[in-house]
Amino acid sequence: MKAKILFKTVCLSAIALAISTNAFSWGQKGHDVTCAIAQNHLTKKAQKQIDEIFEGRSIVYWANWMDNASHTPEYRHTSSWHYKNIDAEETYETAVLNERGDVVTAIEGQIEALKNGNLDKEQKAIALRMLVHLVGDVHCPMHMGHKSDRGGNRWQIQYFDQGKNLHGIWDTDLVESAHKWTYTEWAKEIDVCDKKTAAAITEGSPYEWGKETFQITTSIYDSTPVGSKLSYDYVSTSTPIIEQQLLRGGLRLAAILNEIFK
Repeated sequence: MKAKILFKTVCLSAIALAISTNAFSWGQKGHDVTCAIAQNHLTKKAQKQIDEIFEGRSIVYWANWMDNASHTPEYRHTSSWHYKNIDAEETYETAVLNERGDVVTAIEGQIEALKNGNLDKEQKAIALRMLVHLVGDVHCPMHMGHKSDRGGNRWQIQYFDQGKNLHGIWDTDLVESAHKWTYTEWAKEIDVCDKKTAAAITEGSPYEWGKETFQITTSIYDSTPVGSKLSYDYVSTSTPIIEQQLLRGGLRLAAILNEIFK
């Protein structure tokens, strides 16, 4: 009897983990890459202040904290902050806003909170943990997915002959299929643009970056109908998009942090 109960508990835990993985953002690798790139572009002044807030831990250490935190009672109110749902018949500008917040408003909120100088050290640490994660989220294509299919979670496809959903493969599977690299190798290989290009990437605002991601998401939906059978050709065409979005996220996160902690 105990063995059956234990087996059931393990199974339920595995199911919960699978649901949480698909429900949120880039897999751990994507968020680590975003923060590793940002880490490379922090000013000395920003780095010093972040070290003080995080007591020596890097932003990479906290890159995935929010995915777990959003499942806890204390931070469950942030569960909608990881995405911005925009249905097919809506535009980015006219989409009905989630009253509980979305990824764009959440980023803006954390930036404002960190800039206003009214937070104590612990509150700064929480806001900063959220910010480094959310900037990754706003660049993850399916986080601008349709409300009707839960950001692609109900958009069923075949990925190398396995049943998957569109959200899950863009969060994790495609990243791992693109390159079998560690997050440090990812950062080293894709963070190679010149200063002029990097400066152009960091222009704009979280609102504009969200719109940019939404346009990519729209193209993904159009090119990946329900029931699509995806394999090597899809990985090949998707890899440049993933590399582009991870680089954008990292450079923009650094720009935000450098501005906050100038």
